[in-house]
Amino acid sequence: MSATSDHAELTMLRSVLDDLVTRIVAISDRYRDSEDSAVAADLDGAERTLLAARRAVERAVETLRSMS
Repeated sequence: MSATSDHAELTMLRSVLDDLVTRIVAISDRYRDSEDSAVAADLDGAERTLLAARRAVERAVETLRSMS
């Protein structure tokens, strides 16, 4: 695999992570002020993990960009 194709795939995965974060936040917000607020707390943890993954992917994208 070439750095160019890896860059393209990572860019796509970054978009998928953005979409997942948006969807997780939407669901979490529905439970935030309810009796099931534990659901929101769990999803907030998932959001933080996805954001960390997105930052890691972004760093990899930048590294690949600097290599070409």
